[in-house]
Amino acid sequence: MQAKAVAKYIRISPRKARQVIDLIRGKNCAEAIAILKFIPHKATESISKVLNSAIANAEHNYEMDGDKLYVKEAFVDGGPSFKRIMPRAMGRADLIKKRTSHITVVVDERQEKEGAKTAEDKSVRKETKPVKKAAPKKTTQAAKKPAASAKKAAPKAKTEAKPKNAESKTAESKAKKAEKAKEGGK
Repeated sequence: MQAKAVAKYIRISPRKARQVIDLIRGKNCAEAIAILKFIPHKATESISKVLNSAIANAEHNYEMDGDKLYVKEAFVDGGPSFKRIMPRAMGRADLIKKRTSHITVVVDERQEKEGAKTAEDKSVRKETKPVKKAAPKKTTQAAKKPAASAKKAAPKAKTEAKPKNAESKTAESKAKKAEKAKEGGK
């Protein structure tokens, strides 16, 4: 079961609040509170209030263990903007948007897998396994020769084809010039 807390119409830009809320998503609640405590940002105060409220909801309403809680979801949606006008030169006015945010935090209990091993078991396994090194791949000369011969054959075909095309084009252009000269002389 998951517990949720929402704070609406918080007077901070959603973009600025998202910078902070991205840091706590997926963390344990105790770690998330510590992160928020030491970040010098305006959004941390309201986000930590919402996080503490979600933790309290989980413990009180759903009887979850506070030590096993983690931040399952955390997101910031944009709220309505207050529109204000700032006077500018020559009688003009600029619109200023004072943005608001809706902050949502969802916490849940972290489930331990039945087949999970403890950290000690994993370290013992690592020590007992022998380390195998990968043998370098051996290539034979026969495998290299076909590739090399294919590379050598391809450039020759290209170089031989170019002069033939060039010669035929020049011969055709010379023939056309000669015909034009004969017609012009008559």
